[in-house]
Amino acid sequence: MGDLSELSFPDDIRYNEDHAWVRIKGDVAVIGITDYAQNQLGDLTFVDLPEEGEGFEKGEEYGAVESSKAAVDLIIPLSGEVTAINEALEENPRLVNSSPYEKGWMIEIKIEHAEDLESLMSADTYASMLQGME
Repeated sequence: MGDLSELSFPDDIRYNEDHAWVRIKGDVAVIGITDYAQNQLGDLTFVDLPEEGEGFEKGEEYGAVESSKAAVDLIIPLSGEVTAINEALEENPRLVNSSPYEKGWMIEIKIEHAEDLESLMSADTYASMLQGME
């Protein structure tokens, strides 16, 4: 693993133990995988995302990513209905590597249970969790 200090964990984003990030915009959440997750996976070669309109419960698999190193299921950190997917990832999955929090977002959902947000971590808490894993 690279040095954690070289990875980015923006303060305006929440995180979970499955290395997902969540940016809240009212009753909508934009979701992706963290800089740490993309760093561990290496260059992504494929991203499989759900269809708009699909609903998921917190903790369910909503898609998958593949790299030269591994294939990993994506676990949704919040319950909700998919309102948008990042179609650019079909053509260029490496956007997740180069811009995990901006151009590499995965899906947008309408938040179903606001209480799901309580289980998400701040950037500092997430970084501390990662340091404990080393």
